[in-house]
Amino acid sequence: MLKTLISLGVAKNQEGIGKLLGYSNKSSFSQVINGKVNLPADFVDRLCALNTQINKEWIKTGIGNVLENNSNYNKGYNDENYNTSVNDFFTDASIKNQTLPLISAEAMIEYNAGNKRSIELNAAKFLIPTFQGSDYLITVIGSSMYPKYNNGDIVACKHLSLDTFFQWNKVYVINTEQGILVKRICKSENDDFVTIVSDNKDYNSFEIPKSKLLSIAIVTGVIRLE
Repeated sequence: MLKTLISLGVAKNQEGIGKLLGYSNKSSFSQVINGKVNLPADFVDRLCALNTQINKEWIKTGIGNVLENNSNYNKGYNDENYNTSVNDFFTDASIKNQTLPLISAEAMIEYNAGNKRSIELNAAKFLIPTFQGSDYLITVIGSSMYPKYNNGDIVACKHLSLDTFFQWNKVYVINTEQGILVKRICKSENDDFVTIVSDNKDYNSFEIPKSKLLSIAIVTGVIRLE
């Protein structure tokens, strides 16, 4: 995204964009874009205000094109021999290897089914050094894990094998016959089951056979929306 803004002439470099967004020094803005501090509530709005072509939906969900009018963007980048794919926003190989794809619940099912490469190629990528070792990001939907996670929060996940051991009372993302669930996993009295617990007390706990778990990922971090 920063590279896109620079290519559009919004600023000459990352520091210039930071100043336009109200960050007085390079360090404070760097902490925000590297995920070391939470994004301010109005960050996306301020970012989109820098250029009317910026697609807010793409920033939030990764759906669509980075710019509302993508044809102009393609022309500008072709003039400089750049590839406009989202995957090429990070041109340094070492950095690209550290980026995490933001995927939907449906895409997570495909990812876990072995279509990892295809999903990663079509997903928005984020560089978050503190989540090193994670495999992907997903958006929390609903309020069952409130106050731990809010609707719209983004959680980082590390994919695990089905025969993994559980760290009881940790939060996992599990794929079941009824869809993707972000829940706390607790020990059941029956060794063949696990207890699924919501932090929101309005939701009842329930048990599910381990054999019904289609895939498992442990939550390793969160990007919280205000």
